[in-house]
Amino acid sequence: MKQSRLMSLVESIANVIVGYGVAVATQILIFPVFGLHTTLAQNLKMGAVFTIVSLGRSYALRRLFERWRRL
Repeated sequence: MKQSRLMSLVESIANVIVGYGVAVATQILIFPVFGLHTTLAQNLKMGAVFTIVSLGRSYALRRLFERWRRL
């Protein structure tokens, strides 16, 4: 079954929202182990940057695989 571009975007957004929470939680737990001490606000901002990058990556890969599927 073919996935529409809109549903590819919706899936990517859902995936990234969950990933954002996991990333921020991981940063809060792991950064101190490496001697990095950041505030919650800094962790949320860093998570936002990585989320934007992840959203673009996820959408582009989904569209690439959809194109390959049609070949």
